[in-house]
Amino acid sequence: MRFKFLSVLAAVALLAACETAPESSGNAQSSGASSSTSSNSGSATSAVQIQAGSQEDLVVNVGDRVFFEFDSSELSAEARTSLEKQAAWMKKFGGVRVVMEGHCDERGTREYNLALGERRANAAKDYLVALGINPARIKTISYGKERPAALGHNETAWAQNRRAVTVVDSTGS
Repeated sequence: MRFKFLSVLAAVALLAACETAPESSGNAQSSGASSSTSSNSGSATSAVQIQAGSQEDLVVNVGDRVFFEFDSSELSAEARTSLEKQAAWMKKFGGVRVVMEGHCDERGTREYNLALGERRANAAKDYLVALGINPARIKTISYGKERPAALGHNETAWAQNRRAVTVVDSTGS
């Protein structure tokens, strides 16, 4: 009986010693990402600055992916809008080279999905070239179904995996 009482007392003491984080720390964290590229507060607690022209800059300020319908490499209006933003970003950072990755959902054979991923990557590249980006700045690669963004065997996961992703080429070649 005493052991149970002491155990309960110890548990209560441990819970009482826990402290809830102040609300101000949550606010600083959520606001840091949105202003990390546009302001420099000089504060040691501010978010890490994103380097202009980096992959992080592309993802945060422009978006790095476009999505496709099932068994299609045709660009939707939304995909074209995203690629137009990417083209403007690439024009701003003229020395940046990218790799356009083509991806598919898990349905279909490996060979079929590699070919479909290649068509998707090329469709995105071709649109960027049509918008004035030098084709020598864009490499393409297809991963087919080998690198899913979302795991699952349903339409929600499949829709996230049918994509082309623009990746800043850090090799510089």
